[in-house]
Amino acid sequence: MSDTPILIAGAGAIGSIVGGMLHLAGHDVTLLGRRAHMGAIARSGLRITGLLGERTVRGLKVANDPAQLNNRYGVILCAAKSYDTDSIADALADKLADDGAIVSMQNGLGNIESLSGRFGARRVLGARVIFGAEIPAPGHSHVTVFAQPLAVGPAPALHREHTARLAARARNLAAMIDAAGIPTVAADDIMPVIWTKLLYNVALNPLGALLRLHYGALAGDPDLRPILDSAIDEAFAVARALEVALPFADADAYRQLFYGQLIPTTFDHRPTMMHDLQVRGRTEIGTLNGKVVELAERLGLDAPTNRMLTRMIRAAERARQVALREEQR
Repeated sequence: MSDTPILIAGAGAIGSIVGGMLHLAGHDVTLLGRRAHMGAIARSGLRITGLLGERTVRGLKVANDPAQLNNRYGVILCAAKSYDTDSIADALADKLADDGAIVSMQNGLGNIESLSGRFGARRVLGARVIFGAEIPAPGHSHVTVFAQPLAVGPAPALHREHTARLAARARNLAAMIDAAGIPTVAADDIMPVIWTKLLYNVALNPLGALLRLHYGALAGDPDLRPILDSAIDEAFAVARALEVALPFADADAYRQLFYGQLIPTTFDHRPTMMHDLQVRGRTEIGTLNGKVVELAERLGLDAPTNRMLTRMIRAAERARQVALREEQR
């Protein structure tokens, strides 16, 4: 795998960091991302700062449009926004090698299923990314928080006949990324890991985006804490009904981790959803709280807190889109 071409599809802050570190480790990496960021990297290199150290990465291949790609890749790391999954999958349909693997490094639920529908289940892995980063300026990615190692693995419930092969591929990928300086582990089943992150996201992201507060402030507010707890309870109940093998006896056990370890580690962090809402007027709420509501309804459960948060974010998106259009006049 050391000489296979790698594509980072959706090379924003996190994707750029992963791609840059892999390039420094000797891999053939191409970044596919927004024009301004890619242009700055092409001119002056990628500057990486923050918790993974400081370095400037030169010599990266970059593209701002899939039409500019003329290679086939053994590995595609998909870091695109979840609402762009279908469109990026269509654009890259002929860019993945027949024996290659595409890895969803995205937030929320449904991305692995979407990629499997386009690329075939035998070529799709999932990943949990729980480190935070931002782009202070084009060409610069800054790691703000690193809560837990990146995790890569198959989703056996979605493609049982390919699980053994995909698990082996996940181990190789995890070792490759870990050796590049980004702590990474392999998981035999990525879905419990993704669901564990979802419990974290559904509680913090919408309220953080709406109130523009960091995670520590959300968890410390006596009026907000019951809302966090309720969002977690509802998502946990859905996961249990789906028989996801969460590594917690109950929601209270998860909350011990949430308040005792995860919040302190990411205390000053603000959700990417806040930035997305402000800059684009569009967020990943549909694959987070919205997906909890969708699954709850399918299972005959109720998720009123997640429904409320979803509706509030969607209303905020509409309001922000109006404001952005007015600003552009």
